[in-house]
Amino acid sequence: MNLILAGESTVSDTMEMLTVTAVRGLNILGSLFLFVLGVLAAAVLILFIIDVTQTKDTVRRNYPVLGRFRSVFSKLGEFFRQYFFAMDREEMPFNRAQRDYINDVSDDGHETVPFGSTKVLSPGTPIFANGLFPKLEGEHTPKPAFVIGPNTPNPYAPKSLFNISAMSYGSLSKPAVEALSLGAGMAGCWLNTGEGGVSPYHLAGQCDVVFQLGTGKFGARKDDMTLDEGKLRDICKNPLIKMIELKLSQGAKPGKGGILPAEKVTAEIAEIRGIKAGEAAISPNRHVDAGSPAELLDLIEKVRKASGRPTGIKFVVGNITPIKELFSEIKSRGLESAPDFITLDSGDGGTGAAPLPLLDNMGLSIREGLPLIDDLLREEGLRERIALIASGKLVTPEDVAWAFCVGADFVNAARGFMFALGCIQALKCDENTCPTGITTHNKRLQRGLDPTNKAVRVMNYCKAIQKEVDMIAHSCGADHPRDLTREHLLVVQASGRSKPFSQTWDRSRYI
Repeated sequence: MNLILAGESTVSDTMEMLTVTAVRGLNILGSLFLFVLGVLAAAVLILFIIDVTQTKDTVRRNYPVLGRFRSVFSKLGEFFRQYFFAMDREEMPFNRAQRDYINDVSDDGHETVPFGSTKVLSPGTPIFANGLFPKLEGEHTPKPAFVIGPNTPNPYAPKSLFNISAMSYGSLSKPAVEALSLGAGMAGCWLNTGEGGVSPYHLAGQCDVVFQLGTGKFGARKDDMTLDEGKLRDICKNPLIKMIELKLSQGAKPGKGGILPAEKVTAEIAEIRGIKAGEAAISPNRHVDAGSPAELLDLIEKVRKASGRPTGIKFVVGNITPIKELFSEIKSRGLESAPDFITLDSGDGGTGAAPLPLLDNMGLSIREGLPLIDDLLREEGLRERIALIASGKLVTPEDVAWAFCVGADFVNAARGFMFALGCIQALKCDENTCPTGITTHNKRLQRGLDPTNKAVRVMNYCKAIQKEVDMIAHSCGADHPRDLTREHLLVVQASGRSKPFSQTWDRSRYI
């Protein structure tokens, strides 16, 4: 009996202790809740006072605290649209269909889709004219190697039709440039350094390198931004340097020089470029020693002589008159004075930093510029002398095949290879906060980019483009992409019917 009473007492005491503990816990939670509520109320009050007293933002002044959500939602909107609301083919500058294609082929080198095309054949859409009797595998006639600068001491015969366009160490991170170099080496394509000079990371993969000299001539310049022939000669002792490209203008900002924000100019980047660390690298809007066709040809010859390499120019097509004057100057001097190649960029090209008025409104797109320059070169008898390289949003097989149809000898891409590196189009290139580590010098963010892994994706993308452009050419009955002509390219008209590009292209409106 006593044991029973003792047991009941123990249970009662235990229940009482649990009740007391629970009450205490509730009191603590209640106090904590009140504290948090008080902090939130104080924060709202402080924000309210700040908003109603400031004069810079009208919405926040009229709708204190609540008005702050507008900017938050605006920032979040660009991310939500990308993942939940935008259709596959409606985003800019690159849509989901393009990004997914590049991601898929970068993963395993090939891509197939089920059920049917989702492409809308709106007016202006290019399509290709397949042949009735395409050649079987093994029946295609091999194309002789295309040699750029055959009369230079070191002529160059590129192994790849599709190559990596200009991206500097500075605009891109160290692991990103390393991955591009390693991938280019495996794919057999060239890598353009961009205007930031030749860095050790461009050379890491032992790939072919095109050294770009922008208007700031970083890496081979004197203090007055004229060419330092001695520095150029030293750089070109490296046999990996295959060509020199003098950049006159680029697609995102025709008429304005390069811009590298100060936060991206590290001590190492400053040393490679020959500038001061921590200060923005701003190139002039043209070469200080090339203000006329005659001076430009003099500079080309000076670069070609010092480097011993094929030397060309890069520009965006705009005003045709100075281009025709340049071609006339070449003819008067002789074909040997001509640039060995011309790289044409597109007025809708990309970059990490550019003024919006130029980004949106300046320069012809590659869709107009490429056939126009091809025509002008043929009319002046210069087409066989000067190789044409197309650049500017040509990131899919149909884009690249289009370029060969209208006159290109080679095609370059930059942002396509950025997608192969893992770019998610976060549009943070100019803020040093790129979440994929591609355009940032933040070590923590760079940690996510493994150069060896991404190099394989770069190789897969390059090889997939070449393979599928070959497939388009063969379907058209051509042996090689360079055998594609304007007759192989059809353009959808407003009526819904298509016509050969040769019948729709009207060069007369540009002259």
